[in-house]
Amino acid sequence: MSSQSNRAFTDGVTLNNGVHMPWLGLGVYKTKEGQEVIGAVKTAIQLGYRSIDTAAIYKNEDGVGQGLRESGVPREEIFITTKVWNADQGYESTLQAFDASRKRLGLEMIDLYLVHWAVSATYRETWKALVHLYKEGYVRAIGVSNFQIHHLKQVIEDTGVVPAVNQVEYHPELAQKELLSFTRENNIQLEAWSPLMQGKLDHPVLTQLAAKYGKSPAQIVLRWDIQNGVVTIPKSVTEHRIRENANIFDFELSTDDIALVDSLNENKRIGPDPDHVTF
Repeated sequence: MSSQSNRAFTDGVTLNNGVHMPWLGLGVYKTKEGQEVIGAVKTAIQLGYRSIDTAAIYKNEDGVGQGLRESGVPREEIFITTKVWNADQGYESTLQAFDASRKRLGLEMIDLYLVHWAVSATYRETWKALVHLYKEGYVRAIGVSNFQIHHLKQVIEDTGVVPAVNQVEYHPELAQKELLSFTRENNIQLEAWSPLMQGKLDHPVLTQLAAKYGKSPAQIVLRWDIQNGVVTIPKSVTEHRIRENANIFDFELSTDDIALVDSLNENKRIGPDPDHVTF
């Protein structure tokens, strides 16, 4: 691997507590425990990825940890994210859930721990537990997932601790402009889940831009993420897709073309509305 291509994987953002997070990672949502997730993680790391995103509810933390160990890459070079699930939220139960995730991953230290959803009855106490874990040195950075602006304001008011990351559904049909502006103003890093709209990339604008830049529609979208300052974690289990998703650091979209992708926004969600979480 050339130093230039390696730098493409390791270049990233400095979070609000000084921790470095790569721009691009591998998401493992719905990747099966066992050889599927082990293979995906090993392939991604061997191709140069240095960030892996999992969660307790994905039920594949064991495999992520095994893939990491089998990759042969030193632990300190990989940024691992996991999340506390809704049923485990609350102060004490979050501490227990964190310990269980850490054991499944086989890691002493988690790089980023997130509150998976803002469950109305518990998310504030859950955030306090994450603050405790951070202050005690068990995790390098803490953040949230699927939080709206009012959720973010609440946890900041409660604790004085600003989340390092807010991982949300973010793609051309759900550009979340107001939330993106708020996170920028408050030094919270936005991160995209489902950046590729579950593969629904046959929009004429994306096809047109793909032809113009000699890239795939997926690469256009992922490049749009990064140029908007959004960390992205596309999911794949196949080597050619994992490789393709990473091949986005050798071109830049023009300002006009970023605006073209922006114009696709319809405030259209694939996943649930974060203000109406019932699971």
